[in-house]
Amino acid sequence: MTAPPTASAAIVRLSDVHLDMASDAGTVNILRGITLDIAAGEIAAVVGPSGAGKSSLMMVAGGLERATSGRVEVAGRDLGALDDDGRARLRRDHIGIVFQGFHLIPTMTALENVALPLEFGARSDAFELAEAALKRVGLGHRLAHYPAQLSGGEQQRVAVARAFVSRPKLLLADEPTGNLDGATGKQVMDLLFELARSERATLILITHDLSLAERCDRILRIADGLLVGDERQPAALAAQ
Repeated sequence: MTAPPTASAAIVRLSDVHLDMASDAGTVNILRGITLDIAAGEIAAVVGPSGAGKSSLMMVAGGLERATSGRVEVAGRDLGALDDDGRARLRRDHIGIVFQGFHLIPTMTALENVALPLEFGARSDAFELAEAALKRVGLGHRLAHYPAQLSGGEQQRVAVARAFVSRPKLLLADEPTGNLDGATGKQVMDLLFELARSERATLILITHDLSLAERCDRILRIADGLLVGDERQPAALAAQ
C-alpha cells in the first residue's frame, strides 16, 4: 500500500495558535496554543467535550475566525497575511465546509445553491458542474426543488454537493449529521467519506460520535483549548 502523505505535505499547519474572545466576564481563552499538521489527503476526526474548542479550531483552520496569535497555514498560504477578501478567495478556491445546519438559501433551488460558489468564481460552467455534483450525491431528480421541499437528509446532501462542487483540497465538516436521524446520518457520512477518498481531499470531521471518529485515519482530542491526544488509527498505521 502507498504510505500516507508526510507532514511536509501538510495542507493545514497550525503553530502555537491561540484564539481569545471577549465576553461580559472578560477575555475567554478558547484555543490555548495548538500546534498541529494535517497532511494532504488525510481524514482526521476532532473529538472532545462540548466547549473544548473543536468548532473554534475548525473556524480558524477555515479562515472564518482570525487567530489571536500564532500562525495558520492552509494550502501553503499564511492566513494571517490575508485580509477578509483574501481569506474568502482562499475558501472559495480550496475549502469546502459542511455545517450541522444545512445553510441552504431558501429562495434558491438545489441546483442554484450548489452552483453559487462557482458563480462567485465566475465559472461559466457553474450549472453544469452543479448538476453533476447533485447527480453524484443521488439528487439528480431534485435539481429544481427548493430546500423546503427536501427532507433533512436531502438538504444535507445538497450541502455536501455544494462543499465538493469546486473539488476543494480541504473539507471541514462540523457535526454534519447532528440534525439527522441515525440511518440518514449514516448515509450522509458514508457519502462524505466516499467523496473525500475518491477526490483525495483532506477531511477534518468534528464529531461527538466515536464510532465515526474510528473510521478516520487519525483522532485528535481537544480539551480546554489544548490538543491532548493525537492517535493514528490501526488501518492508517498499517499503510505506513
